[in-house]
Amino acid sequence: MLRTKRDRDLEVNITPLIDVVFLLLIFFMVSTTFQRESEITIELPESSGDVAETEKKVIEISIDNQGYYFVNQRRIKDTDVKTLKKAISITRGDVKEPKLIISADKMTPHQSVVRAMDAARQLGLVHLTFATKQVKQN
Repeated sequence: MLRTKRDRDLEVNITPLIDVVFLLLIFFMVSTTFQRESEITIELPESSGDVAETEKKVIEISIDNQGYYFVNQRRIKDTDVKTLKKAISITRGDVKEPKLIISADKMTPHQSVVRAMDAARQLGLVHLTFATKQVKQN
């Protein structure tokens, strides 16, 4: 006797697929490296002077528009002259006469720039340069 085929409803079990997608999502989230870069947004004042050549040992003091100091891209914890001098001394190391570049935002309070210059003078740094951006000539 021949059996008749019974029509069965086909079921597609997607639970394993969801599990695999979920595990892949977790894998990519865990294996992704996040770079935390400290970027300083400084809008330099304009100048029509020539571009200066960089030297071997350069210490850059960046001052943002709120008056916070950064020595070679590392933020200083406060705006005190003693703290700034200590950061410059650590960055300076054993170099006798490093070149000091002050990159101040064009909206930086004048007192912050004077404080940076005073800290440099107290440490005996005499090679001081101000960073500016070139004027676009049409």
